[in-house]
Amino acid sequence: MEIYHISAECFPAAKVGGLADVVGALPKYLNRLGHSARVVIPGYDTKFTREREFEEVFSGEIKLGDLRFRYDVVKESGDSLGFALYQIRMPQLFDRPEIYGYDDDTERFTAFQIAFLDWLTETGAHPDVVHCHDHHTGLIPFMMQHCFGFGHLKMTPTMLTIHNAQYQGGFSFEKVHYLPEFDTVNSGYLEWNGAINPLAAAIKCVAKLSTVSPSYLEEMTHHANGLENLLRFERGKSVGILNGIDTELWNPATDTMLTSHYDAERVRSGKASNKKALCKEFGLDENLPVFSFIGRLVYEKGAELLPEVARRVLTEFKGKANLFILGSGDSAVEEHLRALSHFHREYYNVYIGYNEQLAHLVYAGSDFLLMPSRVEPCGLNQMYALRYGTVPIVRRTGGLRDTVVDMGDGGFGICHDQTSVEDVLWSVNRALQLFADDASFDAIRRGGMQIDHSWNSVAAQYLEEYLNLKK
Repeated sequence: MEIYHISAECFPAAKVGGLADVVGALPKYLNRLGHSARVVIPGYDTKFTREREFEEVFSGEIKLGDLRFRYDVVKESGDSLGFALYQIRMPQLFDRPEIYGYDDDTERFTAFQIAFLDWLTETGAHPDVVHCHDHHTGLIPFMMQHCFGFGHLKMTPTMLTIHNAQYQGGFSFEKVHYLPEFDTVNSGYLEWNGAINPLAAAIKCVAKLSTVSPSYLEEMTHHANGLENLLRFERGKSVGILNGIDTELWNPATDTMLTSHYDAERVRSGKASNKKALCKEFGLDENLPVFSFIGRLVYEKGAELLPEVARRVLTEFKGKANLFILGSGDSAVEEHLRALSHFHREYYNVYIGYNEQLAHLVYAGSDFLLMPSRVEPCGLNQMYALRYGTVPIVRRTGGLRDTVVDMGDGGFGICHDQTSVEDVLWSVNRALQLFADDASFDAIRRGGMQIDHSWNSVAAQYLEEYLNLKK
């Protein structure tokens, strides 16, 4: 089968969050099953793009209302990622340092989607499946079915994976003229609550809808930023498939970003070596447990709790624990976290921003990982933590519920039910008790490292869905 994955992100070419990790791994494993999976993303001005060689495969021009944009489709030479990576380059729209966050994001991603379909049309390509990811590609299924210029793709099956239903890409019908010509009788497929909603349009138009964990599939019917009724209505074509992780990239036995390599049998010595390096770099006490947070400092992640959690851990458990935070997002949260470093230098530090190499070291050098998320469709951090022998402390929600079982129930994590300071502190106290019991702590860490969260079985589940679409 020939499968096109269309996304705003793909690791390592362009990454903001877990979407990139999924799109950068699933196609590789589909190819290993004997199929041809390709990825198409915008041509951002990233370090990856500047350092890799690309070959041009097509050039064209699209209209976006009264605007015209030239675009070039380029392919990464050598397929070094394990799959063919294509970029659609439109310098006026994407030759910028960031992936998202611009006032013209509607124009940027609408143009990207139109250019993708224009490329397929002009070259006569007939994919077996077009797999869209999140709202940035949500208009593609509608345009394939209803825009006159893309008629040859009308019968091509489409699939949408929702990585986070809170973000939907909505914009006013005043911009409907951006889309190529279609019969306005079909405008209802685009509309939700009086506006064009790309995510809602995709949910209505795709042949198959998936999300990134079984629990999140259920949660979306109750909490999806206004799309709950639609998702309940479309439940019959929906499936929850738990994400995997790339166990070749995320492997403490071979990870080149670590100070020391280790496996489950060498978890104590291996983690101690990486912990020493982490503590030395950030002025922490290597003899105490390290609690870490890695991620976006946003409401969905429970990030606004972190300053108060940090303050209370560092006062109520003073001299018993370190706390390290790696992330960026809400400026007020960032400022509060920075301010704490002036008062608790010995046991606390923060790195505002994102650093891939540092993230690997934090997973390897930490003892516990905090994830007090309000919304976590799947979550990959908890799987990385388990893989690296770091005990995840999670709120039971979404994919966290599906992947982390509390140690009191025979699992290898610590779970709580609410996104609250008190729940996190209660879990920290349990973690300190576990840390003091060497035998139990080592057993928990070794057990977590041996859980299989690889993409091998996950890719097979997606392939089964693709094959069903072709019947």
